[in-house]
This record gives sequence, structure tokens and C-alpha cells, in this order.
Amino acid sequence: MWKLDIDEAQIGWLHFDVPESSVNTLSQQALMQLDQVLDVVSNSNLKGLIILSDKKKDFIVGADIAEFTEVTNVDGAEAFMNTAHQTFKKIEDLNIPSVAMIHGNCLGGGLELALACDYRVATEDAKLGFPEVFLGIFPGFGGSVRSIERVGVLAAMTMMLSGRTSIAKKAKKMGLVDDAVPLRHLRHAAVFAIEHASHTTSRKNTILEKIMHTDLGRKLVANILRKKTKKLVNPKHYPAPFALIDLWQNYGGNRALMFKQEVKGVASLIILPQAQNLVRLFFLQERLKSLGKGQPSTIKYVHVIGAGMMGGDIAAWSVLQGLKVTLQDQNGEVVAAAIKRAAALFGKTLYTPRARQEAMDRLIPDLHGDGIKQADLVLEAIVENLEIKQGLYQAIEPQMKQGAILATNTSGIPIDELAKKLAHPERLVGIHFFNPVAKMKLVEIVAGKATDEATLQAANGFVTAIHRLPLPVKSSPGFLVNRILMPYLMEAILMVEEGIKPEAIDQAALDFGMPMGPITLADRVGLDICLAVANDLSEISEGKIPEYLNQWVQAGRLGLKSGHGFYHYKQGKIVQSQDASGRIYQEDVPNRLVARITNEAIRCLREGIVADADLLDAGMVFGTGFAPFRGGVMKYIATAGQESMMEMLDVLEDKYGERFKKDDGWR
Repeated sequence: MWKLDIDEAQIGWLHFDVPESSVNTLSQQALMQLDQVLDVVSNSNLKGLIILSDKKKDFIVGADIAEFTEVTNVDGAEAFMNTAHQTFKKIEDLNIPSVAMIHGNCLGGGLELALACDYRVATEDAKLGFPEVFLGIFPGFGGSVRSIERVGVLAAMTMMLSGRTSIAKKAKKMGLVDDAVPLRHLRHAAVFAIEHASHTTSRKNTILEKIMHTDLGRKLVANILRKKTKKLVNPKHYPAPFALIDLWQNYGGNRALMFKQEVKGVASLIILPQAQNLVRLFFLQERLKSLGKGQPSTIKYVHVIGAGMMGGDIAAWSVLQGLKVTLQDQNGEVVAAAIKRAAALFGKTLYTPRARQEAMDRLIPDLHGDGIKQADLVLEAIVENLEIKQGLYQAIEPQMKQGAILATNTSGIPIDELAKKLAHPERLVGIHFFNPVAKMKLVEIVAGKATDEATLQAANGFVTAIHRLPLPVKSSPGFLVNRILMPYLMEAILMVEEGIKPEAIDQAALDFGMPMGPITLADRVGLDICLAVANDLSEISEGKIPEYLNQWVQAGRLGLKSGHGFYHYKQGKIVQSQDASGRIYQEDVPNRLVARITNEAIRCLREGIVADADLLDAGMVFGTGFAPFRGGVMKYIATAGQESMMEMLDVLEDKYGERFKKDDGWR
């Protein structure tokens, strides 16, 4: 995996290239091989060492996560990390300057290796970060120590606690990399760092940093970090961020001891169910990504019809990923609003004025639909009405170029119904995004009976190309996500009708591990949308729709967008009640919510809405945010025990009626 070349200037170039893999990862084997090569380096008369990747796209994307699943006890976990600690210490102790030459992604263990070097030079667009928190752990190869030494407590802890990546230009400003250059200058920058190496590469602490490193300073800062982190995650559900804060508070004053305790801390986390479930989700995500990776996407030009919130945001996201998009709507003001939202998205995510301008140039207002004739993909995101959609298809199908795909963003109308008026139903496919498009990873790919394989492959390829996760689902009312989500929302709404406070219902869901309570979610989705989807699913639903929901929608009480739904809103935020007792709930509240989800999930699996339980779990986590640390709905059922879940349904059916009757799939 490692190859050492020595040039005429006596600079060693240490190439990393994991065989038969598209990316470089740090497996135990890779670390042991590196350790052996470093022995050779230390005994060679070299002027300096440059570590680089032979992969075209990335430097090192982290540890080999597959090996996480093989760790069954603390001793095994500690042995794995001690290997990395020993190896990276050899890099740090070399008597010659060392440089990490970074391009593409430099993540997790890859960044920890780079931090063990004296210098880091990177391409301007390289991405650096510590995503370990998403796997239920924190950096365990020495990164918690070296990152703080390199960029300071607040910047390093923010990186590790959030899991966010930084582009190299920003990383240079914080001191994480020493130089950020265009790719054509990267090798020169690495050599320059060797030739002009100074005697010291350590960071000088400011007076504030020195205060923060005292016992009292660490205690005060740690308390602030805990308080902020608790606003985002529950320590019981996600212990890793809090363990990291504890590590720094308790051992930040002793470098050697913090290295040692880092190993122990990560080893104790990695064997927990939370971490194992999050690792499982990582592989489910990789499975979804693989669905569209068979061949490069043929879709370069997209025409979106319907510039409302969903259509406009789909257009903006596609442009952000490098595609050309024309955006059509009957209302020019709606198109203008979509362009304004897109500009805001580009401003947040693109780092140069030139990149932002190029993105704006690729997003073209198109009131008359001229782009239909040239587009590789025509995607409609108009009103959820069968007749209106069919009428649109009849009008645009003759204009589409040969081989172009027609896609619908319908949230639940069966594809077979939509295809009835088409001359070429084999080219129609459902590509169902979730709101907000820029945050929700999942996209349901819905095939009708006539949809051909080439269309499905192209749809999967398109979704993967725009960095989203395609999930194949059966064409059935509500597909998968809305099918399972709606009984959950309706149960919450029924509880409000019974007199249970919305705050209590939301709190029960948050305590279970949901990212948002069902009542808040209903308000954000829009009560009119909830009502429409509930009506679409009424034929297969066991539950009733509360009459007051119809009355509210007719009166314009629609949730967040109208300023009043279950909650009152001011400037887009809930006006909180001062009554703390409003969040107290009885045991039945979370049980009712969870039972509706699990029962409908079993039913969907029995009906073949998705191919298997793993895909169902992926859909629910990435499409609804279902408590990720629990590993998905089906994994939760397995953990809680199928018998106990069935008993709970029996109790709830006796108490609340037919909607809790166990589906035949439980058997």
C-alpha cells in the first residue's frame, strides 16, 4: 500500500494507494505497513518526507470503517487505536521535516495522520474534517490532541463536535493547513515546505488560549461546550460529543495522558449500541450510493416545471452540483422567488464570487418552457392533482427530445395512474425529493409497471450525481416514507384532539430520539399538505382524520407558513409557552407514536414497498430522521424485541381501537 520514492534532492515521496479500492482508508494492515516504511525512512539520509495519495480524487478518507464491525470488546478497540498512535508518533518524531500533500477529501484518520506531519499543504478545494461524531465516536488516532494544538481549543472542538468539513482556504485561515494552492502548484508547495522548514511548527497560544488551558479555564469552557451541545443532541442518545468534552476538561493539561485517555475513551464508545447502529447506517448509506454508481450520469441538463418551494429548491440543488437547469412556472414572481432562494444557497455554500456567478448562470428562468426540447431530464413539481399532471404530460411529451426522461416529484400518486395518457410510459419515473431539499439526503425512485430499466438506471445515476441517496420503492400510495410517516403524524394530531398538549407530544418524540416532534413537523410541512397526503392514503389507512384539521386548513391555519398552526409563530420561530408542565406526558404517548410507525413499517415490508428491511431502515433514517442512534425502525424492533412490540400493540388496540391492530406481517 505504501511506496517510497527518493528524488535527486534526497526528498522522500511516500505514496499511499490501497489496492482495488477507489479511496484510501487506514486499515490495521495499512497502519502496520506504514509503521515498517517509517523505520526505513528514519534510517535513510533524507532531506524531508512528503506523504501523498495516488488516488485521483482523495487523500485519505479515514479509518477502514468495515473494521469497526469486527471490534467486539474494549481491548480489541484499544489495540486498533494504539497501532495508529504508535505509527503517527513515528511521523511526529522524525528528525527530518514531514509534509502531508493533500488533495480531495482528508477526513478522520486521514486528517489525524496529516496533523502528525510538520506541515500540511492542500489544493484550494480540498476538504478537511473529523466526521467521527456521525459514527458515535470522536478522533482516536491522536487527533483530539493535535488538532487543539494546531488550531486552538474552540476551533478544534467545533470541528470535532459538529463533524463539519472545512475547505482548504478556510482551513488555512484557522491554521489547519499551511498553504492552499491550485492543484498544478501542489507538488511545488510541498517541496517548498521541506526546503524552507523552520525549527518549530508549533502554534503560539494567545493569552485567552493560555487562560483556557488552566484547570479553571477548561472547566468553564467545557461547561459552555456541554450546554451548547445539549441543545443539539441528547447525551443519552449520543454520548460521544460529551465524552470528548470530558476528555479535554480532565486531561487537556497533560499531553501524554490525553493521548492515553483518548484511546480509552474511543474504545469504550465504539462498542456501544449507539456507535454500532451508526456504523450500520454508514454502510446502508453506501449501499444506496452504489445504486447509481454503475456508470457516469448521462443527465447534464434538467428542466424543472413548477418553481414553488420544492421545484425551485430541486433546481437550485441540481445547479449547485454542476448541472444546467431551466426553471419554468406560469407565475414569473414564483420563479423570481426561487432564483432569490437559490442565490442565498449559493452564497452559503460556494466560496468565491466567480463560483457563485457561474452557478447563477447555469440557473435559467424559462417561463415559456423552451428548455423542454433540449433537456435530458424533465422534472415536474406541480400541484398534487392527477388530472392536472396528466394534462401537463400530454402537452410536453411531444416536445421532449428522443431518449429524454420524464420525472415526477409526486409525493404519493401511483406512477401507473400518471402514465395512462403517455405515448411512452416507459420513460416516466418518480423522483421524489423531501423538504428541505438541501438537507434531506433521501430521494425515492418510483417505478411504474411500464418504466424500463434504462430509465431507472438513469434516475439512480442522476440522484447519485447530485449527491443524494436513491431508494427504489414500489409505486403505491405514499410510497415508503410518507406511507409510514402519515399514521405517526395523524396519531399525534388525534392526541391533540384528545386534549394532550402539543408540547408534551413533541417532547415524547424528542426523548425517543426523533430530530423533531411530530406536531412541529406537521406545522413545518404545512397542515394543508398533511391533510392532502392523509386523504391520498385514506383508502389504505386504518386511522381517521380529525375534523378540526379540515376546518383549520379551510380557514387558512396552515402552520409555519401562515404563522399559526398547532403553534403560534413569530419571525419563523415558535412562540414558546412559559408553562414547563406542558411537556410532561404519560407512557402511552411515546408508545402510541412508535407503535404506528412500527406497525406500518411491518405492513410496508409485507407488501414489498421496498426490497428488504435494510432498505426500509435506510429510507426512514435518511428520509425522516428516525432516531439514527437506534439504527432504523426494523433494527429498533429487533432490539426492543418483537414479542414485546406485539404485546404493546395488543394493549393499545384494546384501549384505542382498530388502528393498532397488528399487521399480518408480524407473523
